[in-house]
Parts: sequence; C-alpha cells; structure tokens
Amino acid sequence: MTQVLGPRALNRATLARQFLLERTTRPVPDVVEHLVGLQAQTPHSWYLGLWSRIAGFRPEDAADRLLDRSLVRIALMRSTIHLVTPRDAHGLRGAVQPVLDRDLFQNQLHGHGVRGLDVEEVVEAARPLLAERARTSRELGALLQTHWPDRPAASLAYAVRNRLPLVQVPPRGLWGRSGAIAHTSAEAWLGGGAGFSLETLVRRYLAAFGPATVQDVQTWSGLTHLREVVEPLRPQLRVFHDEHGRELFDLPDAPHPDPDAPAPVRFLYDFDNLLLSHADRSRVCTDEFRRAFVRRGGPVPCAVLVDGFTAAHWTLARDRETATLSVHAHRLLTDDESAEVRAEAERVLEFTTAARRSDVSKVALLT
Repeated sequence: MTQVLGPRALNRATLARQFLLERTTRPVPDVVEHLVGLQAQTPHSWYLGLWSRIAGFRPEDAADRLLDRSLVRIALMRSTIHLVTPRDAHGLRGAVQPVLDRDLFQNQLHGHGVRGLDVEEVVEAARPLLAERARTSRELGALLQTHWPDRPAASLAYAVRNRLPLVQVPPRGLWGRSGAIAHTSAEAWLGGGAGFSLETLVRRYLAAFGPATVQDVQTWSGLTHLREVVEPLRPQLRVFHDEHGRELFDLPDAPHPDPDAPAPVRFLYDFDNLLLSHADRSRVCTDEFRRAFVRRGGPVPCAVLVDGFTAAHWTLARDRETATLSVHAHRLLTDDESAEVRAEAERVLEFTTAARRSDVSKVALLT
C-alpha cells in the first residue's frame, strides 16, 4: 500500500529542503542552485530569503556575486525574474522557454503589439545593441522602433525580453543601492551555456520542493503536459499519496523529517517561492492566511512561519528616524510562540536596517 503523507509530513519535508528547518552553512551559489533560484523581481527583498536560510548570511555575500557575475537575475519560471547561477540561467531558461513564448503572445499589455510580428527578426536586431552595452527597455524599444515604427516600442522590447535571455545588470539589485532596470544578453554577460532537459528540471524541483504532484511542478514552472515527463521517471522515483488521494512524486534519497520535528519561526519575503511553487499550498499556507489575502491587486504578503505554517504576516514601515517592523498574527499565539516571533523579528529588523544605522528600530506584535 502506498504511504499517505499528511500536511505536517509534507510541511516538514519541504521546509527541510528549503533550509527553513535549520539554516545551512553552504555557500550562497550552492544554496541558490539547490533552491532552483529565488524569485527576485524586487531589487532587494529576496536578500531576506537567503538570510532566513543561510547561517551568518550578509548582504554582500550575494551582492558581490552579482558584481562578479556568479549570480544573475533573469526571467525564468512563470516568466518572472529569478536569482540564479550562470549555469542555471542557461539551463533553466532553455527548459522553460515555452512559458515565455506563451506569455509574449498572451500578455494583456503586449500581445496585440507583437501579433503578426517576425519576432526572430526583432531579436536579431536587438542582439548587437545589447552586446554593445546594457540598455533599459525604454531605450531598447526606441531603437527598435526606428525599424518597426508601426509597433509599440514597449512591445518590441518585451518581445526581446521573452525571446532572448536577458540579465538585469548591477547596480540594480545591489543591497542598499539602486539603478535603472538595464539589460544585456546572457550570452554577452555570461558566455554560452546549454539548456536542461525537462527530466532534469523535474528532479531539481523535487529536490527543493518535493514531495509533489505533477500539477505542483507545472504551477512552479509554468509548463504544461509534464505528466508525459514524469511518467517515464516513475521507476526512479518514490511515490506517495496525500490525504486527498493525489499521487506525490519524490526523489528516493530526499529527506523526510519526523512530522513533529520542531520548526523554528521564519520570516519570508514577499515573493518567496515557498509560497508560490505548489498547486496546493496547504502544506504551508493556513486557511486564515489565504482568507487574509484573497483580494487581488493588494500588496503581496510577507509571511511569518510559526510551527512551519503561515501564522502571521509582517510589514516594515520607515519614516525619517524610525523603522518599525509589525507582525500581524492570524491566530492567537502562545506565550512561547510570541517570544520566538518577537526575537526573530528583532533579528530581521536588524538585518533589514543594517544600512541605516541612524534608525531607531522597534518591533510591534499585533493580534
């Protein structure tokens, strides 16, 4: 009989692979590769994702690697910007390219602007412009529009972004700094590289997010028809069921901690892949958390994990002299839980305000 994994078993297995049961001492690039990248469309919030997973992490541990090109930010899974290593920039992009192709022609803003366009011709025109130097989308679009004057400049730039792997270059993304969103090609910035097979993509996902259903892998990647990829792998994988009878696939040597293993309080950032990479998010997200953020168009929540599940969210507000981190609990916390949340919040606040030593910082725990 196939083993059934309940919510806590799935929770602990996933947290262990995400380095959220215990912080790791592995080097930053190794962690980023294991996690199959961090969603990183914001310039800085993803730094907290590394801090919550790596013991002794300092912002420069990642920022320096953006400068030396051992980490890059590039559009990948779900057509969103991810922080990855150069190997994964090439490998993952090759695997998920169909997602970006689909997004280009179905995009509400740019789909109409590229309809009937020879996109490959546009890409070839853009390639030398981006090899010459990094350019903003506005600048690139304006240059391309001189050849395609009947097309929106923004849509021409978006077509290049989706068809040609582009990396965002520093100073954008450097801790405590800012800069224009400028791109160059991955080829110009990193050199050449090879794509991954879909089988490799599935295995990488399971190592970081499993055990998981086929639908989970599709939700994370944005790809479809992955049942055709997973089925031939079945003899090489462990198979479980969840409480609803759905098949869960996993690597044979992946960790499965005790469902009652302690899970320390962890603060997640706004686009943490832990909350975005499963079709069924109940292994981490509580009903209270989902009800609090069902509205569309609102701010993306920054979750707080208590006993491994989303028991609160947090916000950071700054004025000229004060930085206040507020924790908004979704359930009544025990005294011990409250103390642990407050202690971790103080550490988060110290980390996030490290570049502003003049701040008077405080934590507010709200119920």
